[in-house]
Amino acid sequence: MKPIPVAILVRVSTQKQETDRQKTELEAVASAKGWTVFEVIEEQGVSGSSKVRRGLDRVIELAEAKKIRKVLVHEVSRIGRRNGVVHAFLDRLDDLGVSLYWHAQGIETRLDNGKRNPAAGIMFSLLSEMARAEKETLVERINSGLAEARRKGKTLGRPVGSTCEPKDLIVKHPDIVRQLRAGKSLRDIHAITGKGLSTVKRVKKAMV
Repeated sequence: MKPIPVAILVRVSTQKQETDRQKTELEAVASAKGWTVFEVIEEQGVSGSSKVRRGLDRVIELAEAKKIRKVLVHEVSRIGRRNGVVHAFLDRLDDLGVSLYWHAQGIETRLDNGKRNPAAGIMFSLLSEMARAEKETLVERINSGLAEARRKGKTLGRPVGSTCEPKDLIVKHPDIVRQLRAGKSLRDIHAITGKGLSTVKRVKKAMV
């Protein structure tokens, strides 16, 4: 029997985070189960709330070309934190007969006989809602903390009159630089990286 080809999808929200642990654990799962890793798709510095997800697009591209039969992620939140995006992704995989495996619970959306796993569908919906709620709670905490800081008269952000040198901007935002060099639009880069549009514009100006 030929080994089952799989794609590994890993994502972290900032450039400071590493994807190594996700990749290592998922590669170990594939090896233990006798699956062949066809491609590792990495999204670094990509917000789970972003509407533009090149990694998900690449997975679907491989699935449509029948190059993979399974997709491995570390946990449901790595797919995203927007229910619309997450469920649309799973629905498309289902349509293509591709199974989704997430490592945190060790569950697949399809059984060994190829049929849908109803228990996985229920758990997937629950976990995707938890991922969305977790993101909303984090945003609320940040906004609450900022409001409290303002109430106390604290100055937020970069000190008045300070600037960031062009070369420092380029070093600080390699993800934006990478997307600019790839010819992406400013708004696409804003969505892909999750960084402010003004920051994207400043980095572009610094590269001139």
